[in-house]
Amino acid sequence: MRVPKTWIHFISGKIINDLAKSGLIESKVSHEELLREAEQVILYEMMAEDRLNDEVREILRSYEGEIEKKRLDYKSLFDMTKHRLVKERNIVI
Repeated sequence: MRVPKTWIHFISGKIINDLAKSGLIESKVSHEELLREAEQVILYEMMAEDRLNDEVREILRSYEGEIEKKRLDYKSLFDMTKHRLVKERNIVI
């Protein structure tokens, strides 16, 4: 499921507020700074699939001639390569 970037601020705030209220975290920085850091972490993790897709495209680009020559299905190769990288690297997407 893709989450709109506009939701990141709300999600981060909810997580930080719930953790603080339950006493599971005690912040040594301002609430705003903690919120900004949480937003960056969540955004970075949510973009993991985008970074992986870019890497798969780059890998397949290096085999572009062979793919065209053998008339291989790019979508299938993309999915197989992506699945292999996810499995090798234990990536959660």
